[in-house]
Amino acid sequence: MSALKHTFVGLMTAGAVVAYASSGLAQECKNPDQLVFSIIPTEETTQELDIYKPLLDKLKEKTGKPVEFFMPTSYASVIEGMVNGWVQIGVHGPNSYVLAKEKDPALEVFATYTKAKGHFQEEGPGYRAVLISKAGSKFDSIETVKGSVVGLADPASTSGNLLPRMVFGDLVKVGPELEKYFSKVVYTGGHDQSALAVKEGRVDDAFVATHRLDNVIDRGLAKAEDFKVIWSSEIIPQDPMVYRGDLCEPLKAAIREAFLTLHEDANSKPFFDGIKSTKFVPMKDSDYDIIRKLVAAEKAAGQ
Repeated sequence: MSALKHTFVGLMTAGAVVAYASSGLAQECKNPDQLVFSIIPTEETTQELDIYKPLLDKLKEKTGKPVEFFMPTSYASVIEGMVNGWVQIGVHGPNSYVLAKEKDPALEVFATYTKAKGHFQEEGPGYRAVLISKAGSKFDSIETVKGSVVGLADPASTSGNLLPRMVFGDLVKVGPELEKYFSKVVYTGGHDQSALAVKEGRVDDAFVATHRLDNVIDRGLAKAEDFKVIWSSEIIPQDPMVYRGDLCEPLKAAIREAFLTLHEDANSKPFFDGIKSTKFVPMKDSDYDIIRKLVAAEKAAGQ
């Protein structure tokens, strides 16, 4: 784990990126000596950093640059790192990507990952927000959770805040003000913390992402039978892989290649197993328009 807090130093290779940097066009783009990679706080970043080593090694190989891992403290810290230019590659949540894109329209999404079928997660490049409660509790329907204590993940979370407020809130006719339906709304700091808070009785129920809930179970912190699903959303696109738009095109191409071909490398299996995925697939900005519609509805409701 500690190894990934240090810079991964690789041999510089003579290639398109270096050639491009020496050209006259280099002034119109950025080709940094090293890359900084970050990801929104999840159980993987805080507990299993070593699983990212194959990805960082592949980035180093394809770009010919050292790669440093930035440990974030919040979704906002990843957004600010990219907007301010000292993080070149970031993995955001769908909502935090939309927020980051609003601050810096030049940010570009280029990929996401497909998830393997899990305990609650469906196979494919999407997931669902679910409202869960503790198995055996009295909270077993949308009606019975009224007046309960609910857990939300983070203000910038899609499935742990935005979607519950805009979709579930509309369903129970309170709009984004879930505080009018639940007796108390608690931000736990992450999906894993929300799931554990439900299991341990610190909240009565919580909104979590299906793949994040699976991670808690796979880490042995809970069992699938500890939870019951009260409500489930429509499919949401998976977390977007994003790079800064001012990077030189050959460098962007090398980054894309590192992600999109990673599954072909046998050494990457621990990485994909670790995040319960099979491969990265291309994505484009318009794939996240569904999130923008939710954000726009939230803003309109707040006016």
